[in-house]
Amino acid sequence: MTSSFPERSLTRSPKSKRTLFNTVMTVLAFTCGVLALLPLLAVLSYVIIEGFSSLNPSIFTELPPAPLRKGGGFGNAILGTLLMVSIAALMSIPFGVLAAIYLTEFSSGPLARWIRFATNILSGVPSIIAGVFAYGIVVLTFVKLGIGSYSAIGGGFALAILMLPIIVRTTDEALQLVSQDLRQASVGLGATNFQTVTQVVLPAALPAIVTGSTLAIARASGETAPLLFTALFSQFWPKSLLEPTASLAVLVYNFAVTPFKNLQSLAWAASLILVLMVLITSIIARWATREKA
Repeated sequence: MTSSFPERSLTRSPKSKRTLFNTVMTVLAFTCGVLALLPLLAVLSYVIIEGFSSLNPSIFTELPPAPLRKGGGFGNAILGTLLMVSIAALMSIPFGVLAAIYLTEFSSGPLARWIRFATNILSGVPSIIAGVFAYGIVVLTFVKLGIGSYSAIGGGFALAILMLPIIVRTTDEALQLVSQDLRQASVGLGATNFQTVTQVVLPAALPAIVTGSTLAIARASGETAPLLFTALFSQFWPKSLLEPTASLAVLVYNFAVTPFKNLQSLAWAASLILVLMVLITSIIARWATREKA
């Protein structure tokens, strides 16, 4: 028995309006994606070209030179950056993770909503405001106490303020993504809320927490304005946490605007080192996420 309906092809005509519209939008989306990558590729390529031409082993072991002297390095700035970022991480990561645990596991209602709202506001505060706040809290306090003024501790405190909202938000979202079935199963086996959080929820969310922490560290590594108000700069190796400390971001800011070619080349090399530091932290974040998958 033959069908009375005429046979129709399931393939769409290449000249149909839908096909043409789909092709045009695909090409447009691809073009926009390429255009979005162009600024990033331009910045990276320029920094890599200029930075590699100025890169040599002595920049990791020597101090910044005099304006008209060739050679030199910025080993003190690398060490100072690592020192202040480490201080910031020690301050912000424990507080940020604990705050997120409280929001997700032990708090609900208006209080949690207001804390999340305040965290979102803090994440949008300009970094220079964090530097001014840290200057008033740390630097002026040290001056009044007679134990110093600009210091690595002040710089770490300013960077911790910038890192804290990122850690809280990423950890909060990571804990919310943990299935409620895991919590209920843990409680059903007789575990307390504290045991459920520390032995079930946190291990499940740990890769995402590491990702948020590394991204916060990457942002703090490239900040300049807060360190100008708190750590300032130094031409010497850091000997104490209570004295001015050099950093890569401030070194780039200081040396890039000078008329001396040797200092400008060091600024490009420092820029490349900063980019590599951000790249390494991003790779760590991706690796932690992949391990979870």
